[in-house]
Amino acid sequence: MNSNGAGRAFIGSFTSAGGRGVTVAAVDRETGELTVLGATDAVPDPSYLVLGPGSGSTALYAVSETETGAAAALDITGAVPQPLGEIQPVEGDGPTHLAIAGGHLITANYGSGSVTALPVRADGSLGAAASVLQHEGSGPRTDRQHAPHAHQVQPDPSGNWVLSVDLGTDSIRICALDPSSGTLRLHGETALRPGTGPRHLAFHPAGAHAYVLNELEPTVTVCRWDPATGVLQPLAETAVVPEDVVADPEAVVYPSGVVVSHDGRFLWAANRGHDSIAVLALDESGEKASLVTNVDCGGHWPRDLALDPTGQWLYAANERAGNVSWFAVGATTGIPRHRGSLAAPAASCVVFG
Repeated sequence: MNSNGAGRAFIGSFTSAGGRGVTVAAVDRETGELTVLGATDAVPDPSYLVLGPGSGSTALYAVSETETGAAAALDITGAVPQPLGEIQPVEGDGPTHLAIAGGHLITANYGSGSVTALPVRADGSLGAAASVLQHEGSGPRTDRQHAPHAHQVQPDPSGNWVLSVDLGTDSIRICALDPSSGTLRLHGETALRPGTGPRHLAFHPAGAHAYVLNELEPTVTVCRWDPATGVLQPLAETAVVPEDVVADPEAVVYPSGVVVSHDGRFLWAANRGHDSIAVLALDESGEKASLVTNVDCGGHWPRDLALDPTGQWLYAANERAGNVSWFAVGATTGIPRHRGSLAAPAASCVVFG
């Protein structure tokens, strides 16, 4: 195992619900098995994590999903992550996601419906917030969409744009980031069907399509993406649970995480409540998605999915079951087969070094 994090997984969790904070685990690439190496609770509620840029990154970044939100850098050169510089306020409430772009850490602040850019210093530590872009608007579901709720930030494959997924406004905002100043500028906004509540998106490896997973309705919206103009165009929706579940008004289904296979043939979506992983087949163009099947997530309330660097193992962070389950991915079918689980209280995400 190399000191730069190769062969390791980092598991985020909610410390306020009994989680360990950031757990480090060794990864057996042959079996998918995770073995705990250590943990740190230096960051409160580190619900989402991202590694620093480059294959040899020595830094891990975490949101602190608290009412007065913050972001933190962690040094991962040792066995257990250590704080790297000060935890920085994001000047927004309840950050749920983060990404690296243009020399900055970008956070999606769910509570306040905003996006924040913080500079990443030469040593990997974070500077104070450089800019905050406030979302505006609402949606028809007054219980969940009375205000903007930025849920994810995702750089596009070209590196020219940052997309912000807003559950509260049923829209995706496309932003430009000035690397020198950290200023986020709104370039455009793509409206999705009202009431769908978009949560996360993932890009096709070819870079011309994006797949938006909706939380308030169990569907994924297939979109065409033009990196030259920064325009996202919705094309169609596909259900991520069977038709009888969609039609059942008593069914509890809140989709959460979405992953696309490295070869662009399959898409997987986690469904909380239904406690399943949806398997969708993508056509060669990337514009058509069809539900193949749903498999048990190996726990309860799968908050996020992650594909390991080899593309052979899929991991589900099952928040309410308090475990991370791993699955062998069928090379020809895309269907995950459960192979094991690791106890991880209040697990929220998994990322790989």
